Amino acid sequence: MPEIERDDVGRAPSSHPGSVAEVFLVFLRLGLTSFGGPVAHLAYFREEFVTRRHWLTEKAYADLVALAQFLPGPASSQVGMALGLQRAGYAGMAAAWFAFTMPSVLVLVAFAYGVASVGDISDAGWLNGLKAAAVAVVAHAVIGMARTLAPDAPRASIAAGAMILVLLAPNPFIQVIAIGAAGLIGLLALRPSQDAPAPEDAFTVRVSRGVALSSLLIFLGLLALLPLLASLSGNAWAALVDSFYRAGALVFGGGHVVLPLLEWETVPHLVEAEVFLAGYGAAQAVPGPLFTFAGFLGASSSPGLLGLAGAAVAIFAIFLPAALLVVAGLPFWESLRGNPRARRALMGVNAGAVGILAAAFYTPVFTAGVLDVGTGALAVAVLAFVALNNWRVPAWAVVIAAALLGWVLL
Repeated sequence: MPEIERDDVGRAPSSHPGSVAEVFLVFLRLGLTSFGGPVAHLAYFREEFVTRRHWLTEKAYADLVALAQFLPGPASSQVGMALGLQRAGYAGMAAAWFAFTMPSVLVLVAFAYGVASVGDISDAGWLNGLKAAAVAVVAHAVIGMARTLAPDAPRASIAAGAMILVLLAPNPFIQVIAIGAAGLIGLLALRPSQDAPAPEDAFTVRVSRGVALSSLLIFLGLLALLPLLASLSGNAWAALVDSFYRAGALVFGGGHVVLPLLEWETVPHLVEAEVFLAGYGAAQAVPGPLFTFAGFLGASSSPGLLGLAGAAVAIFAIFLPAALLVVAGLPFWESLRGNPRARRALMGVNAGAVGILAAAFYTPVFTAGVLDVGTGALAVAVLAFVALNNWRVPAWAVVIAAALLGWVLL
């Protein structure tokens, strides 16, 4: 009798397909409890699906995470979509995304309504506290990503170059150029730090190449046609879809790195800078992917788009590229993942993402969160950073505490 292959935790990975309901309930629990950003989400997923449920092996999970990092979009959401697709087909993919995303969307949309009902919030102390918390959270993310993705001199140099380029030419297309240049430099100058994973540990999902190619063509077609549609029609809804689709399609690194793209697309013609930073601070206090910040922005958009419809359009548009790219990428990743050239390019892309995040930390986060507020905000930001970095306080607790401190002190 042939020996059953064992995974890295000593158990045979589950080979039985699951139900859509099972996928939904598992990801709903994760969506309600996964605080801490994309890196933390991936750790939660590993504990749930590798260690506890044995849906896949440790190496297969690492393979999937590598694919999500290679694609633009929110890495943790793309990993969740792929796991749902593997477990219960396309309905499972949709269930995984919906359950993991909606809890934080609902909270942030409610927060948007609360901000709108207050009126002018530009001098609110709690808002200044949220801005200061955003400074601490982004600084913590920059440092953490730099340690992992730009730990040596060549990759740190790539990150620095991307940061300088984006600061000197603040435009979302420059960010795409910076990412492309970082990937090219990685391809030409970097060396992978580890061997390619063994073929038997690949993450495999049954997606035909025809479906994958169709998804890629839809992705590219929407990226090219939506700006034309928005420009020619002058329709506010078309412009909203275009803005959030482009933000979801062109950001590498996910999470905090989407901040500059969203800021460029929405401030000040859809939301004011103060509202943007208030929502971004609030997004740190909820579980789930940071891309749900789009729900807040969609609900807060003006003129005439405030409400659930704006939030629904923004959320659908910003996550649609991620779903299309997951379906498009899975059948081809098997051949790419072992390619040394692809791995070198990915190292460069990840380092470039660190630089873009560092640029976003300076502007708009630090300039609006500290320089425009004063030394009191700097004190709150420093305290928040120490709580995150040294005391390991959860991000959601730090954000709430910063808002309270801002209400009292600022």
